Amino acid sequence: MSRGWTIDTIHPAPGPARGRCGGVDQLNSLESAIAEAPPAPDPGAGPAGPRLAVEFSLDPAAAGRLSRHPAIAGARGGRTRGTAEELIWLDTANGVLAGRGLALEQSQRGLRRMLRTMPEAGPPWLPGSPAETVKAPDLPDGPLVPIAAFSGRRSLVPLATPEGPVQAALITGKLRAVADEAPVARLLLDGAPEAVLGLSGRLAADLPLLPPRAALAEEGRALARGEAPRARRRGPPDLAEAGTVEEALLGAVGHLLEVMLHHAPACRLGAGPEGVHQMRVGLRRLRSVLKVFRPAAGCPALQSFDAGLKTLADRLGPARDWDVFLGGLGAQVGEAMPGDKRIAALLKAAEAKRQAAYAALRAELDGPAFRRLVLAGLGLLLQRPWRLEAEPDRLARLEESLPGSAAALLDKRWHKLCSEGEDIEDHSAEALHEVRLEAKRLRYAAELFAPLWPGKATRRFQKRLSAVQEELGIANDTAVARSLVATLGGGVPAWAIGAVEGFATARVSAARGRAMQAWEDLMVAGPSWTRA
Repeated sequence: MSRGWTIDTIHPAPGPARGRCGGVDQLNSLESAIAEAPPAPDPGAGPAGPRLAVEFSLDPAAAGRLSRHPAIAGARGGRTRGTAEELIWLDTANGVLAGRGLALEQSQRGLRRMLRTMPEAGPPWLPGSPAETVKAPDLPDGPLVPIAAFSGRRSLVPLATPEGPVQAALITGKLRAVADEAPVARLLLDGAPEAVLGLSGRLAADLPLLPPRAALAEEGRALARGEAPRARRRGPPDLAEAGTVEEALLGAVGHLLEVMLHHAPACRLGAGPEGVHQMRVGLRRLRSVLKVFRPAAGCPALQSFDAGLKTLADRLGPARDWDVFLGGLGAQVGEAMPGDKRIAALLKAAEAKRQAAYAALRAELDGPAFRRLVLAGLGLLLQRPWRLEAEPDRLARLEESLPGSAAALLDKRWHKLCSEGEDIEDHSAEALHEVRLEAKRLRYAAELFAPLWPGKATRRFQKRLSAVQEELGIANDTAVARSLVATLGGGVPAWAIGAVEGFATARVSAARGRAMQAWEDLMVAGPSWTRA
């Protein structure tokens, strides 16, 4: 299951050895820069059983504590070997390799290997998978230039953990670009899945240890360009290639766990609202996936993972709610009554609440609970606990064809939405809220399975379902805004609270009319999937 990544599998390229980042000669072509690397051996083969390598990012300030951690100090199976490490990543000036998700890595000895730093879209993804060495593709001629470099040390530590032997490789140092540099620390654990998961769990209880959101070469490229690393996965998962229910579950969980890891660093004050929004959407999609596949894969481990996601959702919710209020209804009220001190006092109190919500969220993401949650997700992907003591009918469900299972579930949710929306014109606000929830549940499921039925009908259905949820969501956002301003306390003038509620009431009236039209359009379109 390992991606075959080790520093020691660099292979020599033709031509003279190269020096450090500043002294690398330009090469005549990309083809002459790349050595033909033999395929890496399958780490899952052999009498020792399946093995994998998982990479973790470690706070550089905490890297010095790693060797003293009881999980390391008490499990040493041999002496530590340390060596200096100098790496340079090369590309064309216009980023031909980066555009293809690749990087050419060169060591201080002039040895090179081609890395895939951005995973291909199709295959299932395991967060923490190291960049894999790949055979050089056919590329156009063009001189190579150094993009970024790493300078530091690599320490190899053989460990004898209670679950089995693990080879640990700690890489510490600095990423360097022309105009910037940044400290980095990476820990690679190689061993049987249960040994890697066990050791990483003990370390993560005390150390800031998580799968990195980008390969080291991609971090270097981003540093050189002054931008954030590119996301390995984004948006909803694409299950078009999943043949069975279990394959779809594994693909969706790995994809969405990676989405959450990518957006977690941006969930902080000063980074804007997009990080919190995208992480919350990713979390909701992931919880929807667990619910969709619960009939086939329900088990205590899945339930525990979902409970951890709910706890995180309870932290994301307030931060997002205050973002929506201050960027929406609150901003509208402020623009309508500029200079009003009562409104200014309300908005100031709301901003204080937002900052407190962000602080609580950041503490959650920086603490051990989030690290345990991510590792629990990796455990689902690697151990498939739903297969333990599963009844034959449950195992049969896991092997069912995905399109048939998906169509049956979508039919069930569609009929439930239609039932909730019957005589929708006469619905109370509470009843419309229930319709919105059913629309949201169907939307996440329809979005998940949309690649199984590509085409215009599917796109039209998703657009109309989204419109229903969005218009009904405005009414819900208004209700949330009312509850939020009610928590601001006695320091906010009652008149200001009343003004916000007045604006909210006007928004609800307009949104209700649009929601009725969106509902009618959805009923005309009807479902887009092939019925089971």
